[in-house]
Amino acid sequence: MIRKQTGKHAYLDGLAAEQQVAAHYQNRGYQLKHTRWRGTGGEIDLILFHSGVWVFVEVKRGRDHALAASRLSRGQIQRMFQTAEEFCEAFAQGQLCEMRFDLALVNAEAGVEILENALYSD
Repeated sequence: MIRKQTGKHAYLDGLAAEQQVAAHYQNRGYQLKHTRWRGTGGEIDLILFHSGVWVFVEVKRGRDHALAASRLSRGQIQRMFQTAEEFCEAFAQGQLCEMRFDLALVNAEAGVEILENALYSD
């Protein structure tokens, strides 16, 4: 029973963090296009559009920003790249669309830190 409560709590915390990050971007003039967009290879937390660039955002929450950042794995990053490619092929100009991959960190006090262009492929 405790696991379900913890899982539900984590899920709701994640939703709240995503909403905070989306509002942060929207206040800066970005258009929110999708939340939790699911492709065949994975899910992208937020997809936004700004000045001709598709912005794909992974949101991580933790006690502090460093802990939140440590929760991102190489596998998650690779799945995000594959899913973004799938999105662009279906809804944008394919591989020719301009893309950026951001990492958004949310701490326990709801402080948001955006690391633009933080995720890239080797």
